[in-house]
Formats: sequence, C-alpha cells, structure tokens
Amino acid sequence: MKDGYHTKSIAATILNFTVIISTMSKIGIIIEREYMERVKKKSFVVTTLLMPLLMLLLMALPAIIMSYVDSSATTVAVIDNSGIILPNLKNSNDLTFRPASDATVDSAITRDGIDAVLVIPANIIENPNAALKYYSNGPSSVGTESGITDLINTIIETQRLKAYDIENLNTILDNVKSDISLTTVRTDKDSEESNSSMFSYAVGIGMTFVLYMFLLIYGQMVMTSIIEEKGNRVLEVVVSSVKPAQLMMGKIVGVALVAVTQMVIWGVLLALMSAYLLPALVPAEAMADVAAVQSGNFDQISDPSSIGMIQAVGMLGNVGHIITLVTLMTVFLVFGFLLYSSIFAAVGSSVDNIQDASQLTSFAVFPIIFGLIFAMVAATNPMGDIAFWMSMFPLTSPMVMVARIPFGIPAWEIGLSLLILVAGFVSMVWFAGKIYRVGIFMYGKKPSIKEIVRWIRYK
Repeated sequence: MKDGYHTKSIAATILNFTVIISTMSKIGIIIEREYMERVKKKSFVVTTLLMPLLMLLLMALPAIIMSYVDSSATTVAVIDNSGIILPNLKNSNDLTFRPASDATVDSAITRDGIDAVLVIPANIIENPNAALKYYSNGPSSVGTESGITDLINTIIETQRLKAYDIENLNTILDNVKSDISLTTVRTDKDSEESNSSMFSYAVGIGMTFVLYMFLLIYGQMVMTSIIEEKGNRVLEVVVSSVKPAQLMMGKIVGVALVAVTQMVIWGVLLALMSAYLLPALVPAEAMADVAAVQSGNFDQISDPSSIGMIQAVGMLGNVGHIITLVTLMTVFLVFGFLLYSSIFAAVGSSVDNIQDASQLTSFAVFPIIFGLIFAMVAATNPMGDIAFWMSMFPLTSPMVMVARIPFGIPAWEIGLSLLILVAGFVSMVWFAGKIYRVGIFMYGKKPSIKEIVRWIRYK
C-alpha cells in the first residue's frame, strides 16, 4: 500500500509539472507573437531611436523659438502725476516710454505710434496702497505688465531710500548686496554626497512623464488589440486551445516586453552618452570642477555661483547613477504596466468597439493622471507625507516613486513600494481575469458597471 501511495504521488507530481509546462508553453507562444508583431514594425524602430531626440527638442524648443522670434515692442504714453517716476524710466527693446502728462487718457491713446497709456498717481511714493492704471489698445502681454511694474517698483524703492538722506547710498547698497550659492551635502550616506535638488527635480519629472506616456500608450495598445480581435471573432478560435486567463496574460506580458525593450535601448544610449559623449563636450575646466565637487573639495571650484550646473553635469556623467535610475524606472514601469494593462484588457474584453470603451477607460486613465499630479507634488517635497503615502498606493506608486527616486530616498521605501505594487498587480490581474473570461464572449451591447461586477462574482 505504501509503495502504491508513493507511485500515485509521483504520478500526480509529474502530471502537475506537465500541465505547468504546457501552460507556460501556450503563454510563451502568445507572448512571442505579441512581442514580435510590434518589435518588427518600422514605427517601433523609428520611435525608439527618434523619441529621445524628440524629447530633447521639445524641451529646447521654447528657448529656440524665443531666440529667433522678434518680440513686439510696446510704446507707452506716460501720464506721471507724481513728476518723479517718468524721468527715471528707461527705454528697452520691449518697452518705449513717451511723456504725455499734458494729455488725457483719451487723447493720449489716439496718438500715432502709442499702444498704451500708463497713469501714475501723484502720491505713489508715499502711499503704499497706490495703484497704477494701464490703458491698452488691445490685449496686453504678461511680460509687458510685469516689466512695467518691476521698473516702477525699483524706482519707488530707490526714492524711498533717498528720503533717509544717507550719504553714499548707492555704494552702501552695492557693498551690502549678496549672491551666495547653496551646496547640499547628504550626511545620511556612507560618504559625503553632493547633489542638486533642481536637477533631481527635473530628472524625476522627466522620468514620470516617460512612465505616464508608456502606461497610456501601451495600455491602450493592449485594449485596442483585444477589441480588434474580438470584433474579428479571432478570440473565439484562440480560446478553444488556450484559456482566457492565459491569453490575457500572454498579451499583457508580450506588450510589456516591448516597453522594456525600448527602455533598455534608451538606457544603453544614455549610458554611452554619459560615458563618452558628455566628457567630450564639456570643457576640461568644467570637468575639473565636477571632479572637485565629487571629491568634496568645494573650495577648488573656479566659479562657486555655478555649483548647481556643476552638480548636474556630475550626476549626468555618473554612469552607475544613470544605470540605477533607468533600472529602477524599468522595474516600476513593468509592474505598473502589468497592473494598468490588466484594467485596459478587462475594458477591451467588455466592449465591441473603441467608442464604447471611452467611458470605461476612465477607470485606468484617471488614476494615471492622479499619479502624475501627485508625482509633481512629490518632486517638490520628496520626503513629505503625501509623497510617501502616494508612493505606497499601487495605482499612483509607479509615477510618484519614480519622481522621488532621483533624490536618493531610502532603499527600504523603494522596496516596500515595489512589494505593494506587485501585490496590487496580482490582485488586479485576478479581478481582470474574471471580467475577461466572460467579456470576450459578450457581443451586441455595452455592459453596465453592475453587470461587470456580476461577472467578477461568477465562479
């Protein structure tokens, strides 16, 4: 009897192992098909190679446009009732001031070449509540208004200081003026580490937007693929040999590998640029300043006022740091995508066309948008309570944690966030699988939320 029991146990183990291998083989076929179908497209190659250049261009485009586009000059007629401000107003490329104290607003505004009229009250120096009035012939730009107020505030402050009758006032003010730089040194690390909060903020926001883009684009790619195959009745043929849950996981993992492939390629390109291109482009003097900052010798910096830029170059030139950032970003991308794509897959299986899916996709799109919003908050204050808890909540943690990582947060927070995200992914796949197995066989009408909840309860 004992030998017979062992024989049955071994046979059951072999059977279970065979089932697992067969299941993995079927999922592997689906993964391979989904992956190769997308990677072989020319659009994938083009976007993978050109997207980094496009993102750099988009970041530099505003500055390029501003440098080439001529700014429109504004000619302002000034009615100075104080008699003090107008003599001290200086013309610039954008603003030209013309005296009009002997005119009214209506007559001044109709003069040739006049775009606006500025009325200055008589008591503007003494009265802290005095206000300017600006009459414009058309829409006024923010730059013009701020330029005028900055000029007049400077004049008022100078006149108020002169009232104190202090000798050599301008010399005293020049000597008092200070422009110091702030260097942040981490004391919670094994060695003194200098970093730039502004650069970490920029990197965190940039990584968050990349993650946001990937989750939306590739998540909707999964949903669209399912809707198309459902409309062509291809799924009915496929599920005759593969379980619905296996088909869903195969699609999700296959598309996830496409996203990972892009991230790996971008990571390699960034590492190569950091290791070889950056040192060749940055002057030797600047690289010497970077080496001084990295070694903690801040007194050897040639220009202390540019410490922020030196820290940024040092972080960009740190290949290990770049690889760490890309690796962690890829990990959160994978599990964040697996979580969200399971929602998109459930939506795709529930409807017959893209139009019907628009309402249901809000269950996936809104949390992604909230994650982006909280990521901006986290990048401003990476150690705040909101940043911490939103980086632990599975639906927002991919974006929020990626925004915090460049600041060098504790490793246990990253690990805990990832662990909760994995648990959230497993739970979401379980719910999505229940919807998917019923939804792919439903045709003819868009299901209500109540019906979808009933699908989840089916055993």
